[in-house]
Amino acid sequence: MPRVIEAATRHRAELGDLIEALESGRFDARDEDCFASFGDGLKALANNRDFLADMIVDELKQHCRDQSAQNVYGPQVVILHQSRDFFLRANFWPSEADRLLQENGHEAFFYHVPHDHNFSFLTAGYMGPGYWSDYYEYDYETFAGAIGDEADLRFVERSRLEQGKILLYRAHRDVHAQLPADELSVSLNVMERAPHLSFRDQYRFDAEGKTVAAHLTRSAVEPLLALCAQLGGGDGRDLVESFAAHHPSDRIQFSALTALASAQVSLEDRLAVFERGSRDANPFIARMAARHCAAVEAGRPWIQRSVH
Repeated sequence: MPRVIEAATRHRAELGDLIEALESGRFDARDEDCFASFGDGLKALANNRDFLADMIVDELKQHCRDQSAQNVYGPQVVILHQSRDFFLRANFWPSEADRLLQENGHEAFFYHVPHDHNFSFLTAGYMGPGYWSDYYEYDYETFAGAIGDEADLRFVERSRLEQGKILLYRAHRDVHAQLPADELSVSLNVMERAPHLSFRDQYRFDAEGKTVAAHLTRSAVEPLLALCAQLGGGDGRDLVESFAAHHPSDRIQFSALTALASAQVSLEDRLAVFERGSRDANPFIARMAARHCAAVEAGRPWIQRSVH
């Protein structure tokens, strides 16, 4: 489960104090101990019972101008600050009795979705009893990450992020399924931020089957690959072929392969692209391509009937 950070400080900090500490303290999200060392700073901000309410009041007075411009997360999140290597946010965790959850549904708050993270982050319980999580761990290095792959999830415990508790979630190690808080709760996060994160995979798991259920990461590259394969002519297809062969992200490589297959006119040519991928030395590409081959074959009768 996430690393518990023992932070007993009673100091009350302002948001600017934490920002200054992160920006001047050689913050490095790739160094677990370095990231953990900012637990005291986050705890000091969590000791400030006024800053978030004041910020929300100011935001409402200006008709949510700043949040509309920079918040891509939806109703659960308030962005507190963005910097080059990190950003700060507050998360809201409604209970089953809260209208916010009843109107938006569990999906809006990522409840009951076992998942890891492709980034590390610090979190603090700020208000309320805290949301619950079923915590798991897994060995990222031992599986290819294709949908359906076994993930060897190991259940650790069910616990909640109580007020004042500090946790460090470690990328591609800690898995949790978030569950509704008993009462409306708020957490504060220090989030890793880096351009390469969109190329690192984040997974949704089937906790009962202990398998990969879906890939959660998306990037702007993937839809552009599909358009390039369809509309880019010979040069476009050559570029997509290059992505399929050489991109450092396995997921982007396979997206390029899928784009090439989708651009084929005939079912046989589409299948041939996936069959080529199924022989790839990369186990992720090979397994995902084999899965798509099976899906194409399973849909062949329907496709042939619809054509005729």
